[in-house]
Amino acid sequence: MSQKHIAVIGAGPGGLTAAMILARRGFKISVFEKESEVGGRNAAIRLGGFVFDTGPTFLMMKYILDEMFEEAGQKTENWLKIVKLDPMYRLKFDDVEINVTDDHERMKAEIEKWFPGQSSNLDRFFEKEGIRFKKLFPCLQKDYSDWTQFLRPAFLRGGPYMYTFDTIFEHLGNYFGPEKLRLSFTFQSKYLGMSAWECPGAFVIIPYIEHSFGIWHPIGGLSEISAAMAKVLKKLGGEIHLNAPVDKVITDGQIAKGLKLKDGSRIEADEVVVNADFGYAMTHLFEPGVIRKWSEGNLRKKRFSCSTFMLYLGLNKVYDHPHHAIYFAGAYRENVEDIFNRMRLSDDMSFYVRNASLTDPTIAPQGKSALYILVPVANNRSGIDWEKEKKIYRDKVLSAVARKTGMSDLPEHIEVEKVITPADWENQYHVYKGATFNLAHNIGQMLYFRPRNRFEEVDRCWLVGGGTHPGSGLPTIYESGRITANLICKKYGVPFVYPNQAYGKNPKL
Repeated sequence: MSQKHIAVIGAGPGGLTAAMILARRGFKISVFEKESEVGGRNAAIRLGGFVFDTGPTFLMMKYILDEMFEEAGQKTENWLKIVKLDPMYRLKFDDVEINVTDDHERMKAEIEKWFPGQSSNLDRFFEKEGIRFKKLFPCLQKDYSDWTQFLRPAFLRGGPYMYTFDTIFEHLGNYFGPEKLRLSFTFQSKYLGMSAWECPGAFVIIPYIEHSFGIWHPIGGLSEISAAMAKVLKKLGGEIHLNAPVDKVITDGQIAKGLKLKDGSRIEADEVVVNADFGYAMTHLFEPGVIRKWSEGNLRKKRFSCSTFMLYLGLNKVYDHPHHAIYFAGAYRENVEDIFNRMRLSDDMSFYVRNASLTDPTIAPQGKSALYILVPVANNRSGIDWEKEKKIYRDKVLSAVARKTGMSDLPEHIEVEKVITPADWENQYHVYKGATFNLAHNIGQMLYFRPRNRFEEVDRCWLVGGGTHPGSGLPTIYESGRITANLICKKYGVPFVYPNQAYGKNPKL
């Protein structure tokens, strides 16, 4: 058993995953979190008696979460109560309303209701994209510390399924004709902060995953996952230091030696795991001259995701509204172009509403509800003055939500509220350019070409989170934590089992 000391910057999902796995394997773990609560963008926001998830609200691939707890010697069900949602979500266009389910026969009936003659294509979608998923996902579970990973069996089997040379919107045209039906299987590109007309076709595995394995909700919110991981870590002997912002990674040349905290404290460590936002880490957490490949000048040349405008509303009313619902702008393509290319605010915006209180009575006082509203908007490269636009846009969003959801009296029932703008993401949450989904997931910024878990610029330094391989989204962020934990164990000769061997009998793969 190793007693090497691992210092982790940030108690987000990736950092906590790596920390609890490494603690289970005998490492001394110290996590330093700038906030008073764990979770990062997966933390809880508490307003009076209301509880909101800061960021992620969809839990996909629950079995991956189960594996992470197993890696720590635990069972998920001993720490969390997680319920499956059916329908998974509602999709609302001006003239079409689809209740999406992972029950294939009911989903075919729903497609046939709105798009006659198209339902039989769902079987073909599952057949072909199931093959892609089984070939491709093991590639995402590997590290790409060097280019030789491209020569290994997993990539040789799965790599060809990644390079589709089309976009996710174009790729869905292989199965479905009507534009709105295609959009019903491609809006998930927004999970990556990308346009469906630009997102690589390989990411069709995301709707496949949703429709095959379902959507889940942990009682108390997705923030309960990070809270549970923190409890597991402490049980395994790890330490979490809250209200302990990190100033710099201490380096000797290009070797990480530990951390310097904002209060001046110095922490020696054998290895440093960085779970801060990638762009922020590169521009703030290292002394000048240490970072070259990912310097601020080079970051400006990279593509980043969109941002989000957030409303968290504590209501003195409970609405009969789905747990998850996505409302498409009437001119959806125009709205997408405004976000990603013209980088301006749309009057006719798309938005997402989570009304979890019907499913989960723990997040609001009795008879009240916690409503979460997300509007995709341009990141801060747009130059939008959010100090000027915040109140104006807040009112526009509320008006659109009240009009389109049927919650016509919504503004009258707001007891408490919080707004997060792209400027807030950058200035308060330390998200580079307010790009909430991190570096974009175009082919040139994936796998070996994405920041690597073994950080190539600084020895004894490791990366986890949405900005590194394998990318954004909770399941892949958990995988980033496991990949990094395995690499550190490999370095020190600590035994472990790779996921494809430990879980090789899992029917999902």
